[in-house]
Amino acid sequence: MNNLPSALRACARAYPDTPAVIGATRTVDFKTFDDLTDRVATALAARGIQKGDRVGLYCINSETFALAYFGIQKAGAVVVPANLLLNPEEVSFIMRDAGVKALIYHTRLKDPVNAFRATLSGLSFYACIGPDKADESDLDWPLFEDSERQPPDIAFDPAEDLAALIYTSGTTGYPKGAMLTHRNLTSNVQSVRQALPLEPGKDAILVVLPMFHAFAATAGMLYPLLHGCTLVPLPRFDPAEVAQTIQRHRIAMFFGVPSMYNVLLRLPDEYIPMFAPLKFCISGGAAMPQEILKAFEARYNKKIYEGDGPTECSPVTCVNPVGGLCKPASVGLPVANVQMKIMDDDGHPCPLGTIGEICVRGPNVMKGYWNLPADTAEAFFGEWFRTGDLGTEDEDGYFYIVDRKKDMVIVNGMNVYPRMIEEVLYKHPAVLEAAVVGEPHRHHGEIPVAYIALKENSPVDAATIRQFCREHLGQHEVPRKVNFMAALPKNAAGKILKRELRRSGEWERGVPPSPPGQANA
Repeated sequence: MNNLPSALRACARAYPDTPAVIGATRTVDFKTFDDLTDRVATALAARGIQKGDRVGLYCINSETFALAYFGIQKAGAVVVPANLLLNPEEVSFIMRDAGVKALIYHTRLKDPVNAFRATLSGLSFYACIGPDKADESDLDWPLFEDSERQPPDIAFDPAEDLAALIYTSGTTGYPKGAMLTHRNLTSNVQSVRQALPLEPGKDAILVVLPMFHAFAATAGMLYPLLHGCTLVPLPRFDPAEVAQTIQRHRIAMFFGVPSMYNVLLRLPDEYIPMFAPLKFCISGGAAMPQEILKAFEARYNKKIYEGDGPTECSPVTCVNPVGGLCKPASVGLPVANVQMKIMDDDGHPCPLGTIGEICVRGPNVMKGYWNLPADTAEAFFGEWFRTGDLGTEDEDGYFYIVDRKKDMVIVNGMNVYPRMIEEVLYKHPAVLEAAVVGEPHRHHGEIPVAYIALKENSPVDAATIRQFCREHLGQHEVPRKVNFMAALPKNAAGKILKRELRRSGEWERGVPPSPPGQANA
């Protein structure tokens, strides 16, 4: 099927009694899920939502998120998910930029909604969903009410009609809305299905990464709900609860970001047998330190397959083949129907094995950035989307990410890649988390600065860390400064926020006070 509502209806016909979502309070089978999303669409249409309208979705991981997501699309509207970790002002910016006509939000988020509600005067209505919606007396949300009306009959143009407008994290300037069409998402779900084989009608996927994030939305929510598998959402990452949920619901696939696997390694030994039902694990969203990967696989006897893909590509572009050759430090092979190429700054292909920008072409690549034609043009070499990742391709077609293009540090005219330094730092037995950023320097242009969180009871000073780096790195790659923190800042998906660390560097040069625990060599 080439649009999401049709694909869901086909899946509901094929697997009517299979659990679609196992939520915190109840299990919803596919037939019921399809019926409830029809009711959501009917309610939206009754409120004036039409094809092409944008509808904000501000919701925790839950069955209600999935119901609202598909209900919005069945009404012909475009889902605009909001990052739960953004402050109210930032959420308001996204909703205003997208021109949303309505906002659906979870009852747990009513306080931040009340904080920005006055700034969204153009909205037709708000709808509160969740178990406590009865206390919102000014809202009427007939999500589970009986209705004799039929949902709107929408004719989709899959290549042109938007299914979701997902805003990037905004590491530079304001966040930008990636326009993802029905064709983008359905094609990427098909690619994921081929890359990550699971058994329809039987297997379940645990989703603890936030479902407003592109990775969790496609690989964690759309994949199972369009192919007869079961979605088990958790609203927050608690390592013990993750292990217990894997055991309780016989989870077949877990996917997360490297920091999650690092935390799971610290569970007591009695949790190890709980991971037995897993067929395999997937890591994405950030570079997986090889020391963490090896430690997890050795402790739990479960294979981690690393992959990658940006929001603008729906997002999955590549993954190490499940059951096939898995190359260390590689993000694998392009998934089906996706092409990848290493290009130079002028858009010309780079020789095999040399470093350049990873570019992607395929039906999964976004239509463009919302209302930003200049940014859209800059993001492409013709049909090829420029990911902003620097990488290489080997003789077998496997891709390797060296670093983010904007993260590269130039020391005395020489390129230094923070990821290479981070891999070395993670090898030190005292290091729990590590990230490296560049800092402007009067004599050297830039210098690498390391931010480290140490394991418990692991007293190590900056001189020891720098000496360890000297044993494994070139002189220009050794961090000139080492800053210790209790924990590194992360976004909702668990990815370390280097922009926050760069701000720490700005503090050090004279704005607010330096981060606690700073140690300079």
